[in-house]
Amino acid sequence: MNRTYALSLAFVLAAGGNAFADDITIDPHPFVSTASRAEVMEELRQFRMAGNSPWADDYNPIAEFRGSLTRAEVTADYMGSRDTVSAFTAEDSGSTYLARHHGASPDIILARTE
Repeated sequence: MNRTYALSLAFVLAAGGNAFADDITIDPHPFVSTASRAEVMEELRQFRMAGNSPWADDYNPIAEFRGSLTRAEVTADYMGSRDTVSAFTAEDSGSTYLARHHGASPDIILARTE
């Protein structure tokens, strides 16, 4: 028991080792702004006036979104493409689907060499 404890303690101490932090990397090219302070402050004021901060808890970018398709059109599109999507997310990443349907679907272009 003592030998196992001593051996495991030795491994823990050896694994800990010495850790040294690297030196500070100093960027030789200092940052130079292309905008004046007044321009930055005006941009900040306009951002705050817009009232849509992506960092806010109540930010919802699609709150005002209105789709152009009906529910039936979306359902039909889903039903028409679900076999293709299922094939491309399968274990073989769609290689069997592509082998069977080679040239049958001209709208699927995975890679093109020109």
